Amino acid sequence: MTSPIPLLSLLILIPLAGALLIGVCASLRAAKLIGLTAAGLTLLASLYLVYAFNPDDGGMQFVEQYPWIPSLHIDYFLGVDGIALLFLPLTAVLTVLALLASWHSHGQSRLYVALVLVLEAATLGVFSALDLVLFLVFWQLTLPPLFFLIGLWSADPLRRHTASKYLLISLCGSVPLLLAIIILAVNHATQLNSNLPTDLSFSFPVLLETPLPDNLQNLVFVLLFMGFAVKAPLVPLHTWLPQVAMTSPAPITALLISMKLGLYAIIRFAMALTPSAAVEYDWLLGIIGAITLIYGALLSLQQTNLRRLLAFASISHVGLVLIGLASLNMQGIQGALLHLLNFTLVAAVLMLLAGFLQHRLGSTDLHQLGGLAQALPKLSGFYFVFVAASLGSPGGGVFPADLLLVLGALQAHPSLGITALVGAILSAACLLGFSRRAFLGAAGALAVTGQDLRPREQVVLAAALVLVLWGGLVPNSLQGFNQKAAEAWLTRLLDQPGMQGDELAGLGLERGVLRQPRSG
Repeated sequence: MTSPIPLLSLLILIPLAGALLIGVCASLRAAKLIGLTAAGLTLLASLYLVYAFNPDDGGMQFVEQYPWIPSLHIDYFLGVDGIALLFLPLTAVLTVLALLASWHSHGQSRLYVALVLVLEAATLGVFSALDLVLFLVFWQLTLPPLFFLIGLWSADPLRRHTASKYLLISLCGSVPLLLAIIILAVNHATQLNSNLPTDLSFSFPVLLETPLPDNLQNLVFVLLFMGFAVKAPLVPLHTWLPQVAMTSPAPITALLISMKLGLYAIIRFAMALTPSAAVEYDWLLGIIGAITLIYGALLSLQQTNLRRLLAFASISHVGLVLIGLASLNMQGIQGALLHLLNFTLVAAVLMLLAGFLQHRLGSTDLHQLGGLAQALPKLSGFYFVFVAASLGSPGGGVFPADLLLVLGALQAHPSLGITALVGAILSAACLLGFSRRAFLGAAGALAVTGQDLRPREQVVLAAALVLVLWGGLVPNSLQGFNQKAAEAWLTRLLDQPGMQGDELAGLGLERGVLRQPRSG
């Protein structure tokens, strides 16, 4: 559905305009107000998109397409479906929370606020792009602001090393992405028996309809998966995240944890563009997910620093989402999408709380913590609520997501479903064990400096809590948006010529079960 008003472009331009205005303002306070206003307007615009979205349409909506590089058939092409839609307000909400949480941070400057807005615009572009070259441009545009945000705003002496490592790993991951995109475009021209470059195409909808030989499908799937696994992150490409968690400001780490661009891209591009390869190697996806899940949980058990613990816990949950995708059924895909929306919000807020502790104590190391429930009762109360939500307690948004995901995994691959349950137990053990000693144990070596949660911080946490409870108490309000798009996605994967009835039955489906009867 083409939009008469360029709503998605407006969504991307608002934070960019805010960043430009910050460049000409005179004071840091004015920059903060401009940044918060731009982020707030972006949030309102994203909520209007949700309001105007038609959940009964499984295709792309709010489509904008304009020629960009006509000689190569590269367009400025935007659009969202039910899979991508809710990531837009999630990004906007987390940006607002990050700006509010860092309002009183020391050493902040106008550049910091501007870079956060540029990062928001690039992230929104990743979720909206339907031209693969445009997608890659937005994907790369997330790197410069993160490089400077990680490398400049921290007292850690390793911050520049960590920023450089993150940049180099991300750039290396972009190489297979570019190669895969070129192969897809050249294959389109080859299928038309045309000369290059007159019939190249980088349009995602066009490439979905272009036949891709099995040997190329396998190659493209591997290349895309390798490139996206870096940002997910999946084991063994995860090493940058714990380092970033220890060296960068907590709000920036919260944004990195919450921006699951790699997992989104695996769903949107890697599996959709190479359906036969995705089905053939679903067992491999499940194994990689299981390894990431258990490995991240076991390393979380060994951590004595809250920020590193949360980083490894986030890596573990990346594996859980991949297990859901490997299930190749509606429960698995919807559970994975809901988990991405709900858990990433909870994990981001927990990282913000770790930042609040760092600001008041100067450390989040367990051997220096203790008795925090008495010294900081409000902060401790919010912390335990969000820890319970992260563990999938009923009432929080993670509970219905994990329930769907585990049911989907048990239906398709019982061993993976059991692995998911074991991972949940290990996650509970590491978080509850750390929390008991840090918050309920004897007073630690560090004295609490400063007051309990400030009013602005309480507003941030209360707003996030409302969203978490909403996702848990009214899960259909989120699930309904991606129902049709998830059905279309799954039908594309399973409706392959090589898929036999017994194979589909093993995945919990039958051929054609997802198809809706055509009217007339």
